[in-house]
Amino acid sequence: MIIYRGMRTLNQLTNEATEKLSPFKDLTSEQERLVNSIIKFAAKHIKEDFPAIYTIYGDAGTGKSVVLSNLFERIQKAARQDPHSPFFKTKNYFLVNHPEILKVYREIAGSIKELYKKDFTRPTSLINQLDKRQEKIDIAVIDEAHLLLSKADHYNNFYHDNQLVEIIKRAKVVILVFDQYQVLRMKSLWTPKRLEKITHQYPHRDYYLHHQFRMTASDNLIDWFNHFTDQFKLTPFPTDSRQNYDFRVYDDAEEMRQEIVKRNNEVGLSRILSTSGYPSTLDGGKHYIKEGRFSLPWDQYNYTVTPWAELPQTINEVGSIYTCQGFDLNYTGIIIGPPISQIPGTQKLQINLDKYTDSEAFKKRDDLTDPKEIKALEERMIMNSLNVLFKRGVYGTYIYAHDPLLRSSLVQLFKKAGLNY
Repeated sequence: MIIYRGMRTLNQLTNEATEKLSPFKDLTSEQERLVNSIIKFAAKHIKEDFPAIYTIYGDAGTGKSVVLSNLFERIQKAARQDPHSPFFKTKNYFLVNHPEILKVYREIAGSIKELYKKDFTRPTSLINQLDKRQEKIDIAVIDEAHLLLSKADHYNNFYHDNQLVEIIKRAKVVILVFDQYQVLRMKSLWTPKRLEKITHQYPHRDYYLHHQFRMTASDNLIDWFNHFTDQFKLTPFPTDSRQNYDFRVYDDAEEMRQEIVKRNNEVGLSRILSTSGYPSTLDGGKHYIKEGRFSLPWDQYNYTVTPWAELPQTINEVGSIYTCQGFDLNYTGIIIGPPISQIPGTQKLQINLDKYTDSEAFKKRDDLTDPKEIKALEERMIMNSLNVLFKRGVYGTYIYAHDPLLRSSLVQLFKKAGLNY
C-alpha cells in the first residue's frame, strides 16, 4: 500500500530540490510574519556600526530553509532594483557549508534575475575572499548554521577558530538557522549554549519554528523517532504510525531494499540510507554495506551539479548523512548500523563508539578534555545522525536494525501495535 497526503497523485509529486527550496514557494502565515520580522530587524540594524544577529531555531523539516530562500530573494531584489529600500546597493551573501545544498541554491539563482550564482557560497570561501580584498559585507544569511566550523580546519583552508565569529566580524547583520540535533562532527561542535555565548553578545533576536512540514507522519510517530534518539530507549510504536504514512519495520534488509526500489519506480526520490559503522571492505573500488542478502556500496562523491538523491543511478547506492542532510526524500529505507544496539534484558539502547567508522567525526578539540563530556558528545552525534535519517521520508520510512536483538524488538513492537503492511 502506498500512502499519499490528502488527494495528492503521482503526477503531482514534486521531486526537484530546486522546487522545494524555491523563494517563490508559498509561505504559511507564520513564515510570512517571520520573513517580515527579519526584514524589519535587518533594515533597522544595517546602518549601525556593530553587528546584529537573528537566529531561527527549528528541527529538521520545520521549513527553515524555505524561509531563508524567500528572505534572501526579497533582500537581493531590493538591493539591486529598489533605490528607496534601505537594502539598495548593499552587499549580501547566502552561506551554506553543505556542498549538495549549495548546488541547489546556485541552480535556483541561475533562473532568477535578482539572484546571482556568486551570491551563494561556502563560509570559508567568503571569509578568505573578503580578507584578500580587505572588504566587509552588509548581510550574511547562513543556512544549516549547525554545520559551521567551530575550530580550525586546515584541510578546508580555514585557519581561524570559529566560522560564525569570523562572519560576524565581517557583516553588519547575520541571519542564521540552527538545529542542535543536526550537529554531527566535533569540528562543527555546537550546542544552544555555545551558540548563544556568541550571538547574545550583540543585539539579537531568537525565533523558534515547531511545525513539521516535511513528513506526513503523525506527531506521535515523529515523537517516537525523537524519543529513540534522545532518550536511548525503546518504547511502543504509536497505533497511528501508519495513519497517512507508510511506516514499516523489516527483519530483512534486502526485502526492504526491494520495496524501496518499487517506491522509486512508482514515485521517484526513494533511497536506502544508513548510519556509519561498516568497516571499509573495498570491492571493485567501492565501499560496500552488507547485511545478509543485502549488499550495496556507499554513496560515491558527486561531481555533478545535480543533488545525489536526484541522480537515477543512486538507487543502487546507500546514502549517508553527508548526501541526504537537508533534503526531502519521498520514501527512505533506513539501516540502523552496528554503533546502535539494545542492551540485553532491557529496553535501553547503547552506543558502541568503537564501531563508528566515520573517522572525520570525532577528531580531538583543544577545548574538550573531560573524557565523560567527550563520550557523551560522541554518543549524541551518533544519535543525531540517525535522527537526520529518520526525518528524510516525506511519505514513508522503513527501518532495519543491524543488531539482532534490536531488530527483533522493533519487529515485535510493530506487531504489538497492530501495524501491518
